[in-house]
Amino acid sequence: QVQLVESGGGSVQTGGSLRLSCAAFGHPYSWYCMAWFRQAPGKEREGVVFINNDGTTTYADSVKGRFTISQDNHKNTLYLHMDSLKPEDTAMYYCAAARTSICYSGPQYFYYWGQGTQVTVSS
Repeated sequence: QVQLVESGGGSVQTGGSLRLSCAAFGHPYSWYCMAWFRQAPGKEREGVVFINNDGTTTYADSVKGRFTISQDNHKNTLYLHMDSLKPEDTAMYYCAAARTSICYSGPQYFYYWGQGTQVTVSS
């Protein structure tokens, strides 16, 4: 059983930056599809960015050009660097891992989930 633990969230002003981290514990023998999701109160969980096993990525239109996903397989850590943050980015952010090499956008396709880290953007 693999455990994912997010960190790096916090409160920032509009236009600020944050870097989220997702560390994997347990027995992560390989990395397949990985993703960041977010969920604001009263809203459905939405995919922010997906990274396939081959390194190709897909970003939500709302974050394209502002957010960047990366991973360090040696450290078993996934990152999300967020620039030019907006109030509408405020949400609980979750990292997730699927059991396939190719990503599918629905959260139902992800097997492992972190506990979430809160991002709040003011003004």
